[in-house]
Amino acid sequence: MNELDAKFAPMVKTVASVLYGKEESITLALAAFFAKGHLLVEDIPGVGKTTLAKALASLLGLEFNRIQFTSDLLPSDILGVNYFNQKQSEFVFKKGPIFTQFLLADEINRSMPKTQSALLEAMEESSITIDGEHYELQQPFFVMGTQNPYEEVGTFKLPDSQLDRFICAMSIGYPAREAERDILAHNKPKTISQDTTISLAQIKEIQEAVSKVYMSEALLDYMQEIIALSRNGVYFTHGLSTRGALALAQMTRSWAYLHGREYAIPDDVTAVAPYVCLHRLHFKEGKTTIERIKDVITSNTQPDA
Repeated sequence: MNELDAKFAPMVKTVASVLYGKEESITLALAAFFAKGHLLVEDIPGVGKTTLAKALASLLGLEFNRIQFTSDLLPSDILGVNYFNQKQSEFVFKKGPIFTQFLLADEINRSMPKTQSALLEAMEESSITIDGEHYELQQPFFVMGTQNPYEEVGTFKLPDSQLDRFICAMSIGYPAREAERDILAHNKPKTISQDTTISLAQIKEIQEAVSKVYMSEALLDYMQEIIALSRNGVYFTHGLSTRGALALAQMTRSWAYLHGREYAIPDDVTAVAPYVCLHRLHFKEGKTTIERIKDVITSNTQPDA
C-alpha cells in the first residue's frame, strides 16, 4: 500500500488500535466515506465488521445507529411511521433509525427485498419520502451494510440496483498470524480514544478537497479502458453502469487524496478498481473475487498516465 498522508495516517492508526492489522481495509472505508459513498462489507461473522463501524463513527464524530436486519423487519422500522396522536388529534411522524449520520445496516440480506429497497432513496439522495412527505437526512449520511456471502438459508440476495448504491465492497478477512497472536495475548481496548475525533467542518473540508482532485486526460483514458473491458462481454455477464464508472472516479480521487496528492495516478485507479467492481461484476464462469478482477485488469489494460 502507498504511504498515507500525514493527516490520515493517525486516523488509520487509531481505528487499527481496535481492529488489528487491517490498515488497508480501514483506509478503504475512509476513502469510501470521504468520496461521499456507502460501503458494503461482505464477510463471515466475528471478523470485526461491527468493530470497524463503531470505531469509524467514533473517529468521525458522527451519530451512530445500528439496524439488525431480520426477515420480519418492515420498511417503517427503518424509515419511521405516521401515527395518530390522540392528545393532539393529528397524525405525528415518528422518525426511524435511518435519521442518523452513520447507519450500520447489519446483515442486510436477511430482510425481505421490500425492506432492503427502503434504503434506495436514502442512499442515493440522502432523503426519504413517507406518505408523500419528503424528509432530508442529516449530513454527512453514510451507510455501512454488512452481509455474510456464505449464508443462503433465510437470506435474500441484494438486487443489482441495491448493490450499485454501494460505492465499493470489501471483506475484512482473518487477521494475520502476528496480529492474531497480539489479540490472543493482550486484553486490548474495544473503543478508540475520544481525543482523535475530527470535526464536521474538517469532514466537509476533506470531502470538498477530494471532489477537486485532478485527473489527467491520460488517466481518464486508462479508466475508460477498464470500463470498456468490463463491458466487452468476454469476462463478465454485464459491465459497469454509469453509476459504477462514477464510483470508480470518486474512489480514485479519494484514494489519491488520502495518500497526499491533489492529482490521481494510475496506481490509485488500480488500487480501488477491484473493490468498486467486486459487487457489480460477475464472471461468466467461476466465482468473482478481488484477485480475479485484479488479474483481468492488469493483464488487459495499460496505464499511460
